[in-house]
Amino acid sequence: MEEKTYKLMGNSGALNLAFGILSIVCGTVAGVLLIISGAKLLSGRKKILF
Repeated sequence: MEEKTYKLMGNSGALNLAFGILSIVCGTVAGVLLIISGAKLLSGRKKILF
């Protein structure tokens, strides 16, 4: 019984680690894309005539 619990905890820990790394990567990519699109909006602001 303890061996089954030990394996389950190991698999759960590995899965949590993988999801953590994936969320850091996705968050970083999303942040970079937001910064780039914001910079494009700010640079295009000068071309608008009212």
